Amino acid sequence: MKGKPIVILLVEDDFAHAEIVRRNLANFPVAHRLFHVEDGQMALDYLFQKNSDPRINPRPDLILLDLRLPKVDGIEVLRQIKENKDLERIPTVVLTTSANGPDLAAARSLGAMSYQVKPANFEGFTELMETNFWLADVRRTRPHE
Repeated sequence: MKGKPIVILLVEDDFAHAEIVRRNLANFPVAHRLFHVEDGQMALDYLFQKNSDPRINPRPDLILLDLRLPKVDGIEVLRQIKENKDLERIPTVVLTTSANGPDLAAARSLGAMSYQVKPANFEGFTELMETNFWLADVRRTRPHE
């Protein structure tokens, strides 16, 4: 794997889902660094670099965002990302269990790159991650370089 690693921020409160993402990314042939936060407030703190050093917690090239999060829900996190001129260009993929039409409409209207409903079983989730086209797209169009 050559080149500067893609920085990925995973915002996921379900440990099992986070582990599936982590394992699948480990098999992807693109250099990456994965940062995982467990709730919406932690995501905002990371993104707005509150109480953190940007050298330790760099700006992500890609955000994988769950919607059903403690403290601050994913739609609000997405809204704050897309309303901020320094963050708005970061591709954000919604990975959620919600197939709810209003959630999909809200995510699209706020500028999510993709909306993916997490399958209920491990095999389906792994298949979804194996077809994660967004990593190849991010590698070509890094927003902050």
